[in-house]
Amino acid sequence: MYKQAATILHADGVRSQNASQAIADFNMQRKLNPNLGQAVGHIALAFSPNDAAVLTDERMVMIAQEYLERMKIGDTQLLMVKHNDTNHPHLHIIYNRVNNQGRTISDSMLREKNVRVAKALTLELGLHISNGKQLVNRQRLKGSDQVKYQIHDAVRTACKTVKNMDELKQVLKKQNIGMEYKYRSGTLEVQGISFYKGDYKFKGSEIDRNMSFGRLSQSIAERIANEQLRQKAPSLTEQLRTAIKGNERPGPAIGRVSTARGASVIETLLKQPAAGAQQTSDDALIYRKKKKKGKSQGSYLSR
Repeated sequence: MYKQAATILHADGVRSQNASQAIADFNMQRKLNPNLGQAVGHIALAFSPNDAAVLTDERMVMIAQEYLERMKIGDTQLLMVKHNDTNHPHLHIIYNRVNNQGRTISDSMLREKNVRVAKALTLELGLHISNGKQLVNRQRLKGSDQVKYQIHDAVRTACKTVKNMDELKQVLKKQNIGMEYKYRSGTLEVQGISFYKGDYKFKGSEIDRNMSFGRLSQSIAERIANEQLRQKAPSLTEQLRTAIKGNERPGPAIGRVSTARGASVIETLLKQPAAGAQQTSDDALIYRKKKKKGKSQGSYLSR
């Protein structure tokens, strides 16, 4: 089943009717620079829920275009797709690292560029910035603040791999972090969750708004569902990478995605985990650049 929760906001040099056409267009331009191994770039930009009212489709495209220009990603094929399946607006950008002149678009120093560009754009446009725990200097923290961030980081990391809350508890226990539930009086219904280490104990929501029992459970469930969905059929990014590398021709699997079931490029993109499915701060302006073998790198802004 596909989530009908996305809209193509902008396409440049790529037919957007279905995945097969997009792959063919990317592959044609890829041949201008056949020695480039990693020719498909993927960026996800997410914005604060507080900005939803002012982020029209046109403004999101404008912001994305300005972002790409400052990142020196331009003169190339790309798709911009807005996702509507979380409480914060976000869009995915897929672009060809072989530009229209056959030259390679550099992917060096992306982390450093992103921090500078994203922060500058956020401030210039008057957008909201979260309290961004990712940029807090852990080395300068002491006492309860230090322990709180230790728990925060441990929970975030564990939630990327565990299958349920019981498994999360066992993983944290190995790091000397305890986890306990608060139950509704006289029942086994979980009402809340707390974490403790040493002499310090915090409610989940005190550590981060995404660390309540409900949100942690939902995040783990969504991650597992997304992983299962990706196993059933390749994402558009994966299809593009396979086709562009020339290791194999688009076969029946791609045909099933793009034609047999009537799936559009939008629907194919939705097989990727949305930005909101990651363990990130709700209010963060996020950039993630997909690297080889599915690894991501990114940075988060904070005030």
